[in-house]
Amino acid sequence: METAEFIEVLEREGELLASAAEQAGTDTKVPTCPDWQVRDLLRHTGAVHRWATAFVTEEHTSYQPFGGEPALDGEELLTWFRSGHRRLVNTLVSAAPDVQCWHFLPAPSPLAFWARRQAHETTVHRFDAETARGGTPDEIDRHFAADGIDELLRGFHARTRSRVRTAEPRVLRVRATDADGAVWTVRLSEDPPATGYGAPGTADCEVSGPAARLYLALWNRLPFPRVTGDVSVAGLWREKSAVG
Repeated sequence: METAEFIEVLEREGELLASAAEQAGTDTKVPTCPDWQVRDLLRHTGAVHRWATAFVTEEHTSYQPFGGEPALDGEELLTWFRSGHRRLVNTLVSAAPDVQCWHFLPAPSPLAFWARRQAHETTVHRFDAETARGGTPDEIDRHFAADGIDELLRGFHARTRSRVRTAEPRVLRVRATDADGAVWTVRLSEDPPATGYGAPGTADCEVSGPAARLYLALWNRLPFPRVTGDVSVAGLWREKSAVG
């Protein structure tokens, strides 16, 4: 996907998130994040949006601490969230393609990184807001979902901070059944997970299903659509894969 496409997703998903949060009410519990109410979801995602915006607008080339979350609630909180989301979208649209700033996963450019990361951040939290509201969640495009699986497996969990470790080496296969070539092999050991494309050799466990459901399952929002082989490997993912 191109940077402009990620920005379009980010714009749409942020609007959907705000709408679902408004319908749910800020004191409603978020089923997919049991420790949160909708106000916590808005405060967190809004603060992330402002944090991302600052890297691009101020061109910070080193890590900057995550800013604090506001003590706002109700309509004021929704207005604050919508304002920050709009500023992030406008910032990414107007930024120079070669803008230089800090980013934490491999990407063709810093701008490409922030557009992609914020599109996925906002999509997952939009789903959270819709679970709080109730009803049928909006769909996630399968190609976008497959990209998000790739970002999670080959980006987040390739880092040293990944806690998905095991003393006994294991192999987890991840297969999206509705997206061509969307298969990953994740080698688990005492080191950070090593993920490659395709399905070489045998796997101890395979998780599979439509890309959108698999995407949300790997982010621990839904159960895995299908698990074959050693279910303890899928259980290890559930237990250890949360991203802080």
